[in-house]
Amino acid sequence: MTKKRTYKLLLTSEPEGGYTVTVPALPGCITYGDNIDHAIAMAKEAIELYITELHEKGEEIPDDNNTLEYSLIL
Repeated sequence: MTKKRTYKLLLTSEPEGGYTVTVPALPGCITYGDNIDHAIAMAKEAIELYITELHEKGEEIPDDNNTLEYSLIL
């Protein structure tokens, strides 16, 4: 059974349209989607590829299971 991992996604609306997605727990894991649903689907694919590469290299696979998130508006 594969370990379940949690990843937070940061979606940034782009001026020309669409969304850039970054995965803070996976440095350099960045993708783009034409809309929110597409961006999330692309992020899932990017995360899977990133994890596969880490696994093949024998490196630790980080995740956000123990990370709390809070938005502060000032």
